[in-house]
Amino acid sequence: MWAPMGRGRWHGCALTVWATAAAHRGILEPRPMPTRGAAAKSRSQDRLYSSADRKEKIDMSRFSVENIRNFSIIAHVDHGKSTLADRLLELTGTIDKTKNNKQVLDKLQVERERGITVKAQTASLFYNYEGKQYLLNLIDTPGHVDFSYEVSRSLSACQGVLLVVDANEGIQAQTVANFFLAFEAQLSVIPVINKIDLKNADPERVEKQIEKVFDIPTDECIKISAKLGTNVERVLQAVIERIPPPKVHRKNPLKALVFDSTFDQYRGVIANVALFDGVVSKGDKIVSAHTKKIYEVNEVGVLNPNEQPTHKLYAGQVGYLIAGMKDVTEAQIGDTLYLHKQPVEPLPGFKSAKPMVFAGMYPIDQSEYNNLKSAVEKLTINDSSVTVHRDSSLALGAGWRLGFLGLLHMEVFNQRLEQEYNASVILTTPTVPYKAVLSSAKLIKEYREKEITIINPAQFPDKSKVTEYLEPVVLGTIITPDEYTGKIMMLCQARRAVQKNMVYIDQNRVMLKYLFPLNEIVVDFYDSLKSLSSGYASFDYEDAGYQTAELVKMDILLNGNLVEELVTIVHKDKAHSVGKAICERLKDSLPRQLFEIAIQAAIGSKIIARETMVVILPEK
Repeated sequence: MWAPMGRGRWHGCALTVWATAAAHRGILEPRPMPTRGAAAKSRSQDRLYSSADRKEKIDMSRFSVENIRNFSIIAHVDHGKSTLADRLLELTGTIDKTKNNKQVLDKLQVERERGITVKAQTASLFYNYEGKQYLLNLIDTPGHVDFSYEVSRSLSACQGVLLVVDANEGIQAQTVANFFLAFEAQLSVIPVINKIDLKNADPERVEKQIEKVFDIPTDECIKISAKLGTNVERVLQAVIERIPPPKVHRKNPLKALVFDSTFDQYRGVIANVALFDGVVSKGDKIVSAHTKKIYEVNEVGVLNPNEQPTHKLYAGQVGYLIAGMKDVTEAQIGDTLYLHKQPVEPLPGFKSAKPMVFAGMYPIDQSEYNNLKSAVEKLTINDSSVTVHRDSSLALGAGWRLGFLGLLHMEVFNQRLEQEYNASVILTTPTVPYKAVLSSAKLIKEYREKEITIINPAQFPDKSKVTEYLEPVVLGTIITPDEYTGKIMMLCQARRAVQKNMVYIDQNRVMLKYLFPLNEIVVDFYDSLKSLSSGYASFDYEDAGYQTAELVKMDILLNGNLVEELVTIVHKDKAHSVGKAICERLKDSLPRQLFEIAIQAAIGSKIIARETMVVILPEK
């Protein structure tokens, strides 16, 4: 097994264990048991807070549909989305202006440590413009390609987006991908050029890029510095002027879309909802279109950015809803909620996320299996793009085969398990899902289908049983300064990529499009690309289906014994080089023994690479 050491790097070691991080000290930390006196004091404080809450409850009926704007902030990684969100929160008086306002909406410890947004966050802003009070519902989204599913979900609750572009770096690969997500959803796009305060900023060049790539006139771009707050007020005004109000009907029966959810161990599931029709209030009986279960609403409110209870939520508004859902499987992302005895046509929901990378996850100690199972279930409700299949291994015992949207997604999931649930796990080498077209009628009858998907390399069928193998491919977009084009083309060719397009987006920046086999880019392509281009190139990819490939299953043998956990699937042309690399890594990683160990890579009965660990006898 290999465990990650930084972004996309994997250092070989047969059973490397990720160390346990300190327990997450956020909302999920267990509360200490109070003494009798403390409990009485706590109850009296609770009464004080609840009465204060009742006074402070916002009357959401005063915001007519015409005065509501729902919008998202989308951008490439590190172009200033969260900083812009902080300034918008300050400008509207949602939070106080202090020097500590950094990544206010990034609530997870992993987000603050890595400086990236992992989970989309919602905030309701109240803003006076030309004598009218407006309700602006802002959703801050992640920028990394692995979390594009979070972006597409967030856009379903919006009518417009702020497309933030760095004035220094210009359009990057994820900028293009996010723009087309918004364009396909037919949302209004407001281009915002950020970081104009930087010494090397060139907003005029970026304006021309936006006009050439996205066909948006240069006079529609807003130039700001989110860090200094320069011109940010214009962004709020543009949101009101250019983004249309939601098309909803408050007199119709309730129709609410669950676009996100979190799990609280005291209150159960907190569902983030966008109301498309009707009204919902505390005490209402609601039904889930997915499970058909009936719930009573305990609390509704808006996120401001912390939870702020309200009397009711009205169509066109975005908020949260707590209805006593205790089981993590009850709050399905994309579900429609409606009033009991007033059924409605369910909303389309979301395309289910397609896992791109699979890895085995096992508890370090099998006695921790049930605790880890509970932690994985709770975390998957907050991250519905992770798929879970039960799995077992001779060496590692019972565990799961988890599907992720990418390597960073896998690392973040593991880090959240450690920080929020204090769970240490063993992760196996990441693999991609292959397909095999079966040839014998007996096998087709056994699997009940002609084309099977293989997510565990150990279950890869023999060549004699299949007509052809299929491997997943992705359409990759690389944006780079033109001086690195030659090196990057050579890198892509070495990864079996096929060039599809090449466009100059300005005088010295090139956009390359390649069709990549997914297994060629999943582990270390991003690192190689960054080092070749001195960090200037950006990369993004989207699913492009499957293509036929000459694949082989490579076994790793230690002294002639097969190690199932180290089985890999490789392309026939690369089998020798990959086998040799794995054997060399194992030789460096395995602990020394008092006997010789033969490390071999084999395809069927043929040995294609070998390394020998010799015995080092102590000097006399």
